[in-house]
Amino acid sequence: MTGQFQRESPFSYACDHYMDTVYRVAVHNAPSPEDAEDVTQEVFERLLTCRKGFSDEEHLKAWLIRCTLNRCKNLFRNRREVSLSEALPAPEREEGSVLEEVRRLPERYRNAIYLHYFEGYTAAEIAQIMGGTTSTALSWLRRGREALRKRMIGGFDDE
Repeated sequence: MTGQFQRESPFSYACDHYMDTVYRVAVHNAPSPEDAEDVTQEVFERLLTCRKGFSDEEHLKAWLIRCTLNRCKNLFRNRREVSLSEALPAPEREEGSVLEEVRRLPERYRNAIYLHYFEGYTAAEIAQIMGGTTSTALSWLRRGREALRKRMIGGFDDE
């Protein structure tokens, strides 16, 4: 444990060191950048009122990521369908980027791939954050990579 973490409150330390991480995870999982901003704010509000003791920086970071993933899930659960006027064109998104293809994966694969390749977590750490075993996290990573390969390169026909 670093001295700085011991001297600062978890909130101050998290704001200084993990604000960008929380926002990146939220952008990766939320339907829009505006929703990601709201999720980031909610996560830090929750941390501010949290009475949980964190053993070290990694424990705090894992808690923030787990909280962010849960808040993003809640967005999809609570979202209501609203019909749009044909006069309002849908915003165009960049097509074909790797990150865009990762965002299209099923939730477990998407988050495992993101945490491993974009945030640098090991399979064991991903399992702990996402609530599974190491072998399950390895399966999510393998299946996510296979799905990306098929989407981006295309499948092979045996015929």
